[in-house]
Amino acid sequence: MILSPPLRDTAEGLARLFAERAEGHDRAGRFAHDNIADLRQAGLPSLTVPRRLGGGGAGLDQATKVIGTLAQGDPSTALVLTMHFLQHGLIHTREAWPRAVADRLGRAAVEDGALINALRVEPELGTPARGGMPETVARATSTGWLINGRKIYSTGSPALTHGLVFVRIDEAEPRIGNILVPMGSEGVRIEESWDHLGLRASGSHDVVLKDVVVPADHAVDLRSPDGWRKPDTDQQAWSTAMLSALYDGVARAAQAWFIAFAKDRRPGSLGQSLATLPRFHDAVGDNERLLAVNARLIRSFAADVDEGNCPSVGESGFLKTTITENAILVVQRAVELAGNPGLSRKNPLERHLRDVLCGRIHWPQADAVRASAGRAAFGV
Repeated sequence: MILSPPLRDTAEGLARLFAERAEGHDRAGRFAHDNIADLRQAGLPSLTVPRRLGGGGAGLDQATKVIGTLAQGDPSTALVLTMHFLQHGLIHTREAWPRAVADRLGRAAVEDGALINALRVEPELGTPARGGMPETVARATSTGWLINGRKIYSTGSPALTHGLVFVRIDEAEPRIGNILVPMGSEGVRIEESWDHLGLRASGSHDVVLKDVVVPADHAVDLRSPDGWRKPDTDQQAWSTAMLSALYDGVARAAQAWFIAFAKDRRPGSLGQSLATLPRFHDAVGDNERLLAVNARLIRSFAADVDEGNCPSVGESGFLKTTITENAILVVQRAVELAGNPGLSRKNPLERHLRDVLCGRIHWPQADAVRASAGRAAFGV
């Protein structure tokens, strides 16, 4: 499926605008509030909200195309929207979600551009996908829940209207799961801690929750720890595909910049542009090969998900690992060919390099993907 012309034009126009702002946000480590305002103005937060709620009803194929396009302008902003798309791509089909709560979220995204992200990672726990009990605690009260804790790497926190907070319930045999927290609640505080090598404008700050009170029906998915051991194939597929599209978008921006650079660069010793050199043809051609493979993989993967043939968690991990490593190779090769200009902060290529390397950190990480596949192959 291709994007409709209006949606394609909107995404491409925003990507160009975001690219103009990206250097300033990156240098300052400043959250891109202006980009988020433009996303809301364009109605993009409603894209994966069901049509019955007034949303676009988009599946994974359209979501990956929008994210990949926006990431060519500013992957930090694209990451905020990625996490939001992920939630609305899933919550409206989950039995664990109270339907009234999910519908309110959907309508808020349509009417007000409300944004949501899962707040899961903690200083001691690390990424929950590797196991462990959260230190953030929710205690049942006569009116709902009282929550205390700290979440780190909370992407988009300055703009979020809701956080899906991963908690441990204060009870004799603790359950763990998610409680929906309106970010404007009393006791929610953002500590601006994000000072990263890449994706510097993503606002992935700490969120501190101190005696935060939320209604009882905001506990949307509580289970015993064993209940979380079964892999979530749908969530893994949506997450890995959109992250893959994001980092592929960074690589495409790097490739486009380098091609323009090579055409314009005419060293005196050569007497013609770098674009005439056979070794540049070979290198840029190999980058095109990697990008073509990426596009085919993302497209076919997303089509399978939208048709109801969700790949396994292992295959989702292979997709993300393969595409992000291809994207890193593309950007690294462009930097190597460009030489010193490629690492100059006046050019965007060094920013693309810092951003694309974050692909190795996003879950699932390559070592976990390989180890899981190896255990399965050995039957251990």
